[in-house]
Amino acid sequence: MFNDITIGPVTIHMYGLMIGVGFLMAYVMSCYRGKKRGLSEDIFFGILVCAIIGGMLGSRVLYYIVELPQIIQDPSILWDFKNGYVVYGGIIGGILASGIYTKVKKVSFLEYFDVVMPSVALAQGFGRLGCFFAGCCYGRETDAWYGITFTHSDFAPNGVKLIPTQLISSAGDFLFALLLVLYARRKPERGRVGALYLVFYGVGRFLIEFLRNDYRGSVGIFSTSQFISIGIVAVGVLLYILLPKLHAYWCEREKTEASSDSQK
Repeated sequence: MFNDITIGPVTIHMYGLMIGVGFLMAYVMSCYRGKKRGLSEDIFFGILVCAIIGGMLGSRVLYYIVELPQIIQDPSILWDFKNGYVVYGGIIGGILASGIYTKVKKVSFLEYFDVVMPSVALAQGFGRLGCFFAGCCYGRETDAWYGITFTHSDFAPNGVKLIPTQLISSAGDFLFALLLVLYARRKPERGRVGALYLVFYGVGRFLIEFLRNDYRGSVGIFSTSQFISIGIVAVGVLLYILLPKLHAYWCEREKTEASSDSQK
């Protein structure tokens, strides 16, 4: 595919454009759904900024961790910012930064977490379209009818028919966004929508890794992302089970403290 599209004097970088569209759509979707719940657009904007900053830092830090043996051999990798970003690091960093922000603003993290995470899946769907245009995150060779051939990629092998893992991932992310929104309409207990995102994405990423052929590191028989996926799914399942109980505990504790204060 073509990552750079030139129209007259203007060159459009499709990867960056898709990332930008993803962030914009995530913000619009979060505000639209959050407004129905009486949540603040200003808080959503703050979460967006924090998620971008935290996501960039997190994706870079995890890359350093994964590539530590190579960095020891060649420290110049530390200063190569053109490549070297791990999606899982971005997710973890974005969630942590957003959690800190909501704590500072004294608003419910779980309430915003549940609204934002379907939007994150939507943004990732656009991000994977960007990967398709750039040719990164490419799949294994195939003779199947659905294979695609890159001709101008700086990442994927050109002139070889490959499994379109980017498009499969994109379709999966869009599907996750839809399923999470539909589930949210059932008004589940706080935190469960966000927890379910972790399960969906973790399972999807684990499976798509079997079809990818770009270098991603390894931990035993698994790719690095598959190894992390196992942990992410486990965390998602635990949060899905425990968060409602923890929320009920904290609500009861706040009521007890409020009652105690009023009696003083």
